[in-house]
Amino acid sequence: MSLLVNGLLSKSLGIRQKARPVRENGFQEERHSEIRKVAFVADYVPRRCGIATFTNDLRGALADQYPGSECVVAAVNDVDTGYEYPAEVRFEIDEQDPESYRRAADFLNFGNFDAISIQHEFGIFGGPAGSHILALMRYLDTPVVTTLHTVLREPNARQLRVINQLDELSARLVVMSETGKQMLQEVYGVRKEKIDLIAHGIPDMPFVDPNFYKDKFGVEGKYVLLTFGLLSPNKGIEYVLRALPDVIRQFPNLVYIVLGATHPSLLRSEGESYRIGLERLTHDLGIKRHVIFHNRFVELSELKEFIGATDLYVTPYLNPAQTTSGTLAYAFGCGKAVISTPYWHAEELLAEDRGLLVPFGEHQPIANGILEILSDETRRHAMRKRAYMLGREMIWSEVAQQYMSSFEKARRTRKDAVRRLIVRTLEEQQRQLPPIRLDHLRRLTDFTGIFQHATYSLPNYAEGYCTDDCARAFLATLLLEDLGHDPRDVLRLGSIYAAFLNHAFDRERGRFRNFMAYDRHWQPEGESDDCQGRAVWALGMCLGRSRQQNLRMWAAGIFGPALSELMNTTSPRAWAFGLLGIHEYLRQLSGDRHVNMAREDLANRLVDLFHRSSRPDWPWFEDILSYDNAVLSHALILSGRWTDHEQAFDIGIRSLRWLAELQRAPSGHFRPIGSAGFYRYGGNRAEFDQQPIEAYGMTAASLEAYRCTNESWWLDQAWSAFEWFLGRNDLSQPVYDAGTGGCRDGLHVDRANQNQGAESTIAFLLARAEMGLIESTLSAFRQPEDPGLPAAVVTTHFEAGTVKI
Repeated sequence: MSLLVNGLLSKSLGIRQKARPVRENGFQEERHSEIRKVAFVADYVPRRCGIATFTNDLRGALADQYPGSECVVAAVNDVDTGYEYPAEVRFEIDEQDPESYRRAADFLNFGNFDAISIQHEFGIFGGPAGSHILALMRYLDTPVVTTLHTVLREPNARQLRVINQLDELSARLVVMSETGKQMLQEVYGVRKEKIDLIAHGIPDMPFVDPNFYKDKFGVEGKYVLLTFGLLSPNKGIEYVLRALPDVIRQFPNLVYIVLGATHPSLLRSEGESYRIGLERLTHDLGIKRHVIFHNRFVELSELKEFIGATDLYVTPYLNPAQTTSGTLAYAFGCGKAVISTPYWHAEELLAEDRGLLVPFGEHQPIANGILEILSDETRRHAMRKRAYMLGREMIWSEVAQQYMSSFEKARRTRKDAVRRLIVRTLEEQQRQLPPIRLDHLRRLTDFTGIFQHATYSLPNYAEGYCTDDCARAFLATLLLEDLGHDPRDVLRLGSIYAAFLNHAFDRERGRFRNFMAYDRHWQPEGESDDCQGRAVWALGMCLGRSRQQNLRMWAAGIFGPALSELMNTTSPRAWAFGLLGIHEYLRQLSGDRHVNMAREDLANRLVDLFHRSSRPDWPWFEDILSYDNAVLSHALILSGRWTDHEQAFDIGIRSLRWLAELQRAPSGHFRPIGSAGFYRYGGNRAEFDQQPIEAYGMTAASLEAYRCTNESWWLDQAWSAFEWFLGRNDLSQPVYDAGTGGCRDGLHVDRANQNQGAESTIAFLLARAEMGLIESTLSAFRQPEDPGLPAAVVTTHFEAGTVKI
């Protein structure tokens, strides 16, 4: 028996009771604490989310048990409009805005709170693996108690990094199961004495016969099965439905209630397709008279009545890696017989015949289990009694007392800490990035692809589309997805650009056609090696970063043939683009020998090219600096670092440093090589026309150098290149148009080009996304992210199997 269950059971059986004091008049005596002000940071009701419900219940229990303590909430919004919050919500945080978290930290510091309670789940905070919350925590002067609603046995690299930082920045960590506590110690190295084990709270309900409630739902005289919670595919409800025909033959007076609305994240991405599929399955199985889908997010009072009417609660979840289930805790603690698949929390709570465990993903064991428990009334009621007795120490009033104890311990560990001033110098403040606007990108995009050119901010239909720009635009959507931008917007646009790439690919030759007229006919001219390279880069990033399985499968199907044809090209930039795509591909599929050999070959080609062309005063790959220059260095820095090719890495760093120095004006701002003549060795350098693609290329390459070396000089170069877009340039004019969300096509000697075409707009968005990712990482971790990390999988509640009520 686990320590948690053993401890709770011994208390519920009278071995150690901690009853709340009662006054002579029969009223419960108020509890008192040294903690006078507590702030909760999480999502919050009326948002439909298990964490929101948990936070509301915990805050309410603390306010009720400790009326002398003020309990307020800083709520995280996942929609721009926010929610109609109750009065206790004092501050709202924009989920995807790092600066919003820093403002929240200032609010909490000004508020003179005694403790901060953070409810952590990877999917509710912005940034890779929910890392934005770390930016808030770094600015706090108040001790933090972090409740971990998900503890993973096999975290990816980003998730591991986030949990390690939560450990560093929290005074206490709370978990809800013994399994979670053990994993924190064994997987994450958290000290045992820092962990508080507090069960998931439950409402206090009397132990009554289910028939008392059944008339409220018109199910008198019937056996009632119940599954509740936000609906999503990992719930496994289809297996219960397939089990019912066998059960109904023996118990024709049975009804199965599926209670709960579809998970909001699933609803936004897929609509009601999962629920409709379940309803269709119910029809096909001929059990429509025995199944009720109650498509609502019910309040606690109504939920208690549903639970009260239940004879048998079923949790057929499909994900074993679940240390906490609020729905299981509610049903179990309220004295219900339970059948469940053996996810971690269920294994722990239902041991020793406190419930029945059945295998994952099989309907027949569920049918057998239901028949077994319904046929044995004595055993069913014994299960109920054991669960109810154990649940007495899980009711919210007792859980609130344990949380207050955790807050008090946290405060004692930090009471001598020196409070920092909230006012910060410019050097101490994080530099501000303009908000991401996709207005002009949408304006340039139709159902076919993205138009190459614009007249001012109007799409120029006459110039049609090109694969180069669609590949760049697809790259931008993938980076924005990684950054946490609105997934609906990003997926819609990304799917258009991916479809264009798919159509552009000539499968017989392995080549990408480049130019398409407005009438959707391919043009015979313009096929280029660089286009092939950029397309391979986009495909590789799709495989390495996208969370859309269908897009990844599509990209996998053409990446190999496209890469094989790329190996026949002669353009150094095509090789460099290909190397960037190969790196992204190998983040997920590192064992692919063919692709690894291609990376080695292409890197060596660039190294050989450098040796043939470089001179002591010209450490470069060619006799000319032309366009998209920095990508050559970028490719060698990345490939050299991750293949231990020291020579390639050194050449990449040396050549990029030379290019950065060459492109720095005397005043210190970024001055790219102009496209009106470029810069040939021994000749005169073209100062204009300056192109946005050069500013993006230097931004991205400098950030790669920073991640690989941790030298702050490179971060300064990235900022210098990025600020070229914002007006820190030779003309002191912004190239990025904040009014339209587009980017002007460059700088002439006397003015900015007012046309806002695809290449320039995408160059800005790519640079903005890259800067957003690095600044998000730095605000959370204070150091660059390892560029070899696998793509982050920002885990939503339903993906992680952690959906609560």
